[in-house]
This record gives sequence, C-alpha cells and structure tokens, in this order.
Amino acid sequence: MLSQLGFPLRKDTSRKIIHIDMDAFFASIEERDQPELKNFPLVIARHPKDTGGRGVVTTANYKAREFGIHSAMSAQKAYELCPKAIFKAGNLTYYKEVSAQVRAIFDRYTDVVEQASIDEAYLDVTENKINAKSAIKIAKLIQRDIYQELHLTCSAGVSYNKFLAKLGSDFQKPRGMTVILPEKAEAFLQALPIEKFHGIGKKTVPKMHELGVFTGKDLAALSEWQLINEFGKMGYSLYRKVRGIHDDPVNPARIRKSMGREHTYGKLLFTEDEVVTELRQLAKKVAESMLKYQKQGQIVVLKVRDGDYNTITKRKTLKDYLQKEEDIYFYAKELFDETIDPVIGIRLLGITITGLEELTYENLPLPLFKK
Repeated sequence: MLSQLGFPLRKDTSRKIIHIDMDAFFASIEERDQPELKNFPLVIARHPKDTGGRGVVTTANYKAREFGIHSAMSAQKAYELCPKAIFKAGNLTYYKEVSAQVRAIFDRYTDVVEQASIDEAYLDVTENKINAKSAIKIAKLIQRDIYQELHLTCSAGVSYNKFLAKLGSDFQKPRGMTVILPEKAEAFLQALPIEKFHGIGKKTVPKMHELGVFTGKDLAALSEWQLINEFGKMGYSLYRKVRGIHDDPVNPARIRKSMGREHTYGKLLFTEDEVVTELRQLAKKVAESMLKYQKQGQIVVLKVRDGDYNTITKRKTLKDYLQKEEDIYFYAKELFDETIDPVIGIRLLGITITGLEELTYENLPLPLFKK
C-alpha cells in the first residue's frame, strides 16, 4: 500500500512490545518508605519558602495532582495551588538505586530493554527468557514482581510498536494495563483525544484545533500533504502513527548524547525582544527535557538560520555542568549576541546541550558563599 505521496505504508505487527511506566515514581518511593505521606498531597521539590520562590517540581503524588500540580511546574506555582502540600527535596541517588532494581526485574524477561528515562522503559518480548507467547502475561508478571518485591506500582501498555505501547501505559494510570491489538489499533487511535497523542505538545494542540482536529479520527481525515505542510517531519510521522504505523525498534544501547529544541518561524523575527522571547521558550523546553531524563551538560550549542537561509552554529564549553532554564538561556543569548543582528530576519533558532552526564549530586556546582 502507498501513501498519498507515493511512499510505501507497511504496518509491521510481528513484534510484541511492552512499555512500563512507574506510577509517580519518586513520590511513590517516598510514600512507601513513609506510609503516613500517602494521606497528604506530596510534591517532590524543595519548598519555595526555602529557595526564594525558585525550583521546579520533579513529580507529585496523585493527591497533589488533583490540585493541578504536575512535573516541570514551578514549585512556587505548586505551592499556590496547594499551600498544604508537603514538599520534599528528594534523593536522586536513592531513586536511581530503586530504578536499577526495577531494571533488574525487566532483565529477567528480556535483554531487549530501552530505558527511556529513570521511571519508564520499552521492552521487546517477541523473543523472551521465559518462552512465553503472550506479552500480556509478561506485563502482568512484571507488575506483580515490582509490587511484591519493591512495593511500588507501575502501568503497562502492550502492543506491536513503541508508539502504541506508550499510549497504552498512559491510558489507565495508576496500576493500569492497556492492550492494543493490531486489529483494534486504528479504532483506538481514532477515538483518542488529540491531546493524548504522544509527541503532540501543548503548543501544537491549539494549531490542531484550528485545523478542526480534536480526535484521532479528525487527524486521519487530513491528507498526508496537509500534515507535512503544517507540521513538517512531524506531519509525515503523524500520518503514519494515526494509522498504527511506527517501526522504530526497541534499542537497548540507546544513549542520549544531546538534548535540544529548535523552531522554524513562518514570520521572521526582526527584533531583539522577539528573539529573547523565543530563546527563553526554547531554553525552558530543553531544561524540562533534561529534568525528565535526569541529565546535565557542559556544552551549549546555538543554531541560527537567517532570512536568506544562511545557517550559523556556535557553541560554548563550560567549566561546570548546567541544567537550569535560566543558565541555558543566559549562554544561548550570549552566543546569539556574538552571532547575528536580528534586523536581517531570523528564520530558525535552536538550542542544544551536549556533553551530557547523569545528574548526580556529586557533580552539581554549589555556591561557596551566600550572597
């Protein structure tokens, strides 16, 4: 079968993929170790009263989420939403130890495990260590082992590709399992609200709504050319995903070497204020990704493309690691000021952080003196 642009459309349903997503991982560990916390909204972040209003929420338990608190939100905003919430700074080193215990459970069933972040992973169980024909059986065994041995819960998605498995684990949380069979995939996708599509961010949703896209069914009604014209490479991918096609393999050797975001502007940027606004947005998104994947880096890379399609890339290697939004923005703006004058028109901006390392307290820069 060919797509509307003449590219082959092939749905590979031969694989058996599980996506495991730990339920409110950091908060659940704290609740396990201190059961009395289960009765209160719990936010994993330093209390904003102790930081002068700075700081970001790493995660929150489900009671806190009822107040609208979520990861990557500012701790100050979380406090405003729920002043009675308990704030805990957390212990990343300890959480990583628990994550390794979860990973050891995965390894009992398959060696094909892609650790997507500290609290989620993809498993290819097409061939597995217990010779089970059912991926559903393995997912249930993993949920059982995690609960019985670690006293934690997780949600699972089971399907024939990573995209659908990820959607499945998000569909029923906490402690849920959603199985998306090949013959049911397109019906599942067509009924799904567009906000639930993995990879469609908050800034893309309003554009989807402007196009009359509110569900997967609406998305499937758009032509391949329309999607590519509106969303570029993402449109090409969405045309396939909404039809249940996604062939990326589970990659056990996956190592993130960089994290970045870039944006192409239909209307060129001509003023410094416009550039500052966009750099801040890009820095915020990069910082959120680095927080999610518990990474920090030493090299800031700025990419600029002007109105004549000239592309300039500049980088700065730092002595210390960075992860915070304000630091990323500071160095990106510094590189921009050395690069180009916005009056000629900016078509594209991008910020990437490379030289990544795991975020550990041992290599966090600490101030020597109080200001």
